[in-house]
Amino acid sequence: MASELKRLIDQVSREKGIDRAVLIDTLVEAVKSAIKKRYGSKVDVEVSYSDEFGEMEAFTFKEVVEDVKDPEKQISLEEARSLDPESEIGDELGIRMDTDTLGRIAAQSAKQVIIQKMKDAEREATYEEYKDRKREIVTGIVQKVDRSGIIVNLGRAEAILPVKEQIPREVYRQGDRIRAYILDVKKISKGPQIVLSRTHPDFLIQLFRIEVPEVSDGTVSILAAAREPGSRAKIAVVSKDPDVDPVGACVGMKGSRVQAVVQELRGEKIDIVPWNLDPAKFVVNALAPAIINKVIIDQTNRSMEVIVPDDQLSLAIGRRGQNVRLASRITGWHIDVKSESRYERQKQAGYQALLHIDTLSEEMADKLYEAGITSLSDFCEAGLDELESLTGLSPSALEAMQAQAQTLLATSGELEADEMNQHEAENNAEDEGETQESESEERAEPVE
Repeated sequence: MASELKRLIDQVSREKGIDRAVLIDTLVEAVKSAIKKRYGSKVDVEVSYSDEFGEMEAFTFKEVVEDVKDPEKQISLEEARSLDPESEIGDELGIRMDTDTLGRIAAQSAKQVIIQKMKDAEREATYEEYKDRKREIVTGIVQKVDRSGIIVNLGRAEAILPVKEQIPREVYRQGDRIRAYILDVKKISKGPQIVLSRTHPDFLIQLFRIEVPEVSDGTVSILAAAREPGSRAKIAVVSKDPDVDPVGACVGMKGSRVQAVVQELRGEKIDIVPWNLDPAKFVVNALAPAIINKVIIDQTNRSMEVIVPDDQLSLAIGRRGQNVRLASRITGWHIDVKSESRYERQKQAGYQALLHIDTLSEEMADKLYEAGITSLSDFCEAGLDELESLTGLSPSALEAMQAQAQTLLATSGELEADEMNQHEAENNAEDEGETQESESEERAEPVE
């Protein structure tokens, strides 16, 4: 039995990769638990394992007393001296137990505890193995697909690919091979939970690290990545070596490298953007292939106003704003793309005056301006039906806005009059100065 127990410990340690010391501690706790189940939780027991002989030893400790009141903790002097002739009242006597006497129920209980402890030790070993592997890409086999996600068998561990971390319209079946990014490793009651992702931007970066030697050796760095999984992505790249083109390195010969990544991401389009120290140039690169006419930078709010030709507006913005969204993420700047015509329109005084009306948005102002309502006076004179069709607002709201426009118009009229009076006064002062100067010059002329 002893050799069998030692052989079992060695076998489990070897096959499960669990430290022998952990297994022995587990067995000691299991036997202690079985004894307490059999003889009561109050019993004072000490269990040890002899690795030399492969034996488990269990001792219960009882106090030697004259009159036994608690058999679980006390032993009579007569019985104690039968075990140890030198026993005296008040001594703590250790009594060796025969583990074979624990009975069938105790043995079954010990077996269950051993199994559970072995599972816990195996889970702890799995957690220790994977806790430092975050941000790595792993390959596994799809074991199960349900509403919560995809269960992936990684060999010695199971992982989950939640629905929100799956690429849209991507379908996997049981038995399929799958590659994913380790997003997190959590320690929960059931064991380590390895959470995978195929949508995280770092998954894209790690794929390029695998496919592009210049990225893996550090010659080319990927400074930022942004994705709309399954649709489009952008990465910002820079090279430490002036002789190495970062974009060309990531694209590869005939696009082989980037195509390998695109294939893994099920056709996700990838834009490789050269990074630039100048934020304006970086934004221009990020919005390519759209042509940019002008960039206005607001350093305080970390935003940029990008002016493009009218025929380039849709290309710069992208489908449903996708291109400008991704460009904003990889550059870290808020980007507002405007057409040349709108930019010129916004510089007009009449357009700016319309924006002073409460609840009148830029989109509404654009529609009004295109319809020929280019000033506050035009807005006041326009019919409610026309304004309603252009703005979609109710007649009562439009009447209130026209009243406000009248007030703004009157205020602006007074300001214009003041400016004209001030300008006229300045002109008069200049004229008087010129007259005085002229008279002085005339007096200064020599008399012939």
